[in-house]
This record gives sequence, structure tokens and C-alpha cells, in this order.
Amino acid sequence: MTEDARPLVLVIATGKRDYREYLLRSIATEYRVHLLLDHEPGWEQEYIVGSSTVDLTDTIGAGGLIEAARKVPGVAGVLTWDEARVLQAAKVAQDLGLPGGDPDAVLRCRDKHLTRVALDQAGVPQAKSILVSGVDEALAAAESIGYPVVLKPRAMAASLGVVRVDDPDQLRAQFGFARDTTVPGAWTYETVVLVEELLTGAEISVDAAVHDGRVFPMFVARKEVGYAPYFEEVGHVVAADDPLLRDAELLDMVQRVHTALGYGDGMTHSEFKLTPAGPRLVEVNARLGGDLIPYLGMRASGADPGLAAAAVACGVRPAITTDRSLVGAVRFFYVDEDDTQLASVTFEHVPSGVDKAVAIAEPGSVVSPPPKGSTFGRIAFATAIAESAESCLAALDSAQEALRVRTAVGV
Repeated sequence: MTEDARPLVLVIATGKRDYREYLLRSIATEYRVHLLLDHEPGWEQEYIVGSSTVDLTDTIGAGGLIEAARKVPGVAGVLTWDEARVLQAAKVAQDLGLPGGDPDAVLRCRDKHLTRVALDQAGVPQAKSILVSGVDEALAAAESIGYPVVLKPRAMAASLGVVRVDDPDQLRAQFGFARDTTVPGAWTYETVVLVEELLTGAEISVDAAVHDGRVFPMFVARKEVGYAPYFEEVGHVVAADDPLLRDAELLDMVQRVHTALGYGDGMTHSEFKLTPAGPRLVEVNARLGGDLIPYLGMRASGADPGLAAAAVACGVRPAITTDRSLVGAVRFFYVDEDDTQLASVTFEHVPSGVDKAVAIAEPGSVVSPPPKGSTFGRIAFATAIAESAESCLAALDSAQEALRVRTAVGV
């Protein structure tokens, strides 16, 4: 029997199948995969050569992960696309002497205050940002910056806890929202809230592979934001031939940001506002983007984010090739009222032009729209791939019309 000579990558946590299976499927075509999970593999089984069960309760310390990784011979790279595991993945890579083993660089991405400090020290233009510990400091910071301002948690992602405030009364009312928003396993700080200048303009994200400090942008997503004054990400549109992929000013800013953060090897998901003064960073995540953005980019362009992620994790320059020029889009669906108990969520049919129509809320679950529910209040999503953004959005409109939500009787 011929020995399998494909490189071996460790993948820490896989996430939900509906959101991340496409990555494992791609990686398994050219790499052997060993998973580090807190459970026995299920749907992942067909894509892997092995797995280790590890306690993942802690999201900072990596002792258990390092111990498990050391027992796997011949590891060529370590990667994760789970925001809660990015620092741990860097610690494992560092212990094994592999690319991506720079926990400090990852921390400068994960901690939004450290991001701002690094960019400031490098002279990269950005929003004014002040770290505060309480309402009085926040009021003083907002007065210094000038209303309107944005309140955001120091170490959240997916726009969780982020809110616009237009005056001191709104700031007093919303400060607790930014301070107290959390998720299981989230990092905690004594000083947790940033008061930032409100950036105006369209919001985009850039998913990129980074090799030896050089950034290779793969996909640009145009973000659809709802539920003002909050910043819930309700959808994204990804075009293979988006002109921003060739925009010299944006590409220069993306590279400058990564250089300032000292980010050498791995995947990143960077969010920007296209302001009148030029692109300005919102945040950087040291991982592939969520919300199916890389999936849309792959379907629209043919460029494979899973293979790019595995390549840079192994210290290899990614081979990013495209073979089509389409558009992909995703839309997320929510209930109308807080504390809605669901009996069922279904799509009556899958309309023409819809790529995926997936109910993600379980019967019996209690969900709320933003701000109470935020991303955890999503009940379903649909994706579309077409020749144009207009065709995608029309298909998603049809999916929304086909969505059927039954609430529990008497609730």
C-alpha cells in the first residue's frame, strides 16, 4: 500500500457543519487532516485521518492542545477558523515551531485596543479610539472625539455589543450593552469598552491569505447591516470581479495594517469602512471570515479558501487561482419579537436561483432579533450564486418569501 505523502495539518475545532464543511472538504483533497475537538468527530469523519479529544473549556491557555498536538507525528501546519481558538492555535504552532506561531500578533488582532495601538504606532490612518472603564470616562472620550461615536467591546467579533450613540443620554443608556455583551468562553478585561469615532461610508470585508508577511487578498464582501443603531450583519455580497480587489489604495491599506500588526502567516478577515478620506480599518480577525463569506467567494470565483488556509499554515505560498466570474450572496433571517418560542422553521420550497436554504433554529428554541438576539437570534439563512448581484438579491427575496416560521401555541 502506497504511503500517503500529503502534508498533515491540525485543525482545532470545526464549527457548525452548515457553515464550515466546505473548508474541510477542500482541505482533505490535498492534505491529511487531524482534528483537535472536544467531542468525537461526526460529520467530519469522512475528511480526516485522525482526531484527538481535548477539553476546550478554556479559550486562552493551550496546555491540553499542545499536549495532544505533540502526540501527532509529522504535523506540517496548524489552523483554526474558530474565533475563540485563534490564540490557542498560534500557541500550538509556536510550540511545534510551525508558521503562524506568533501569539502576540494574533493577540494584536483579537484585542481591538491592541489593534488600535499597533496601527497608531505605525502611523496607519484610522478611527480615533479611546479605551474606557466606565460611563464617566466614556462621556469624556465621546466629548473629545465628537458625537456620534461607536461603543464596542474590546474583544468581541461579529459586531457583537457594537452600537452607535448620538448624544450623552444615548451613551449612558447603551454603555452597559457594550460593556456586558459576551459569549461563552469570551475573554474578560477590567477595562472592556472602546469609544470610537463613527466612520462613514460603505462597509466591506477582505478575506486574505498571508504568507511571510505578504498579504494575498482573495475575496471582498459588501456588507449589509441592519437593526440600527446596532450593526447586525444581515447579509453579504461577494463578486469575483469586485473592482476593490484591484483598488491600489485599499490594497495598500490592507498590507499596511497587517505589517503594523506584525502578522506573518495565516488567514485574516479584515473589515473596513470606505470613508471619504479613504479606507479605514474597523477590525481584523486572525482567521477566515464567517457568515459563509469564503464559501461565497469560492463559488463565485473558483479560488479555494480551504486550500489557501492549509498552504499558509504549512508555510507555503498560496496558489490562488480563479476560473469564473460570478456573484454570491447570503442573507440571514430573524423573528420579529423578543423571546419568540419556535415550533418550526422551514422553507416551503427552494426557489429558483437559490443555492442553499437552511433552517438553523431548532424547534422549541427561544430566539430574539437584535439587539437581544444578535447573531444568535438568526433562525435561517439562504445563499445564491448568479451572474449579478441583482439576480442574487432577487433569489434571496424569493427565499425569504418561502420561509415559514411557526411559533409555539400559547407563547
